[in-house]
Amino acid sequence: MMRRIRAWFDAAGVLEVDTPALSSYAVSDTHIESFEIQRSLISRGPIYLHTSPEVCMKRLLSEGYPDIFSICRVFRDGESGPRHQPEFTMIEWYRLGFGLQDIVDDTTKLIEATVGTAVLTEQPVQYEYRDVFLQFANIDPLTATVDELADAAHADSDLRNSLGDERDDWLDLLLATHIAPAFDPQRLTVLRHYPASQAALARLCPDEPRVADRFEVFLGPLELANGYVELTDAEEQLHRMLADNANRRRRNRTVRPHDRSLLAALEAGLPASAGVAMGFERLQMIHDRTDDIRDVVTLFDARNVFA
Repeated sequence: MMRRIRAWFDAAGVLEVDTPALSSYAVSDTHIESFEIQRSLISRGPIYLHTSPEVCMKRLLSEGYPDIFSICRVFRDGESGPRHQPEFTMIEWYRLGFGLQDIVDDTTKLIEATVGTAVLTEQPVQYEYRDVFLQFANIDPLTATVDELADAAHADSDLRNSLGDERDDWLDLLLATHIAPAFDPQRLTVLRHYPASQAALARLCPDEPRVADRFEVFLGPLELANGYVELTDAEEQLHRMLADNANRRRRNRTVRPHDRSLLAALEAGLPASAGVAMGFERLQMIHDRTDDIRDVVTLFDARNVFA
């Protein structure tokens, strides 16, 4: 499978790059936690194991690199279970000048080339994020109140107290419990145009600023890839970092310093591009027809250590 991935990128003229696993910065995204190394001979302050090669790859793009990809180990704290491990393999790539549909097509073709038609017996299907909420949960994710989202999730008092007023958490819950389980397990399902509040590092859609040019790819309920047309505005990126840290304070989580290297890359001129992050072990899971990631990893006694 790894050979097929590299052959696919080679045929497409995409250059493989290698980036550091250690960073002076941790991502500010509220839903991602970094492993922190408190003491180090190379840094006065803490350093972090990277959760993605994204920042380093964007620095390369801003320096004039062409289309690039990376296959590397990444690390995320607090992620363990049937679909997550704290250490896993990420395939990440960037394509210059690609729009949303271009990068969606690129992603589905790579997945098909990797796992084969024996697994994917039907052609991919694409939906707008808003449309699947209307279809499967009978609610508009762009206008619904928190109370309406909680009602749609049939939430009891404990769940309402746990999630509180975190609107995006309610949307994620509905997607995981009411929507993704309805996706066809024999074909790829693409969700396009996530709400602007979940834009991450994606640009907002030029035609509809309430949503972002972000997509995810699923097979049945299993998420395989997350991608978007990249945000290139350094000022907007700083605004999002500030918002992330405000969210972290509200949730009593560690506030992260702004990643100046990413802001510098955007200020230097990140070219118009689109990128994707995809978990290799998730591809192994669908290839081997298992719903437990621990069946396809070779971590040291992972079932006991990370159970």
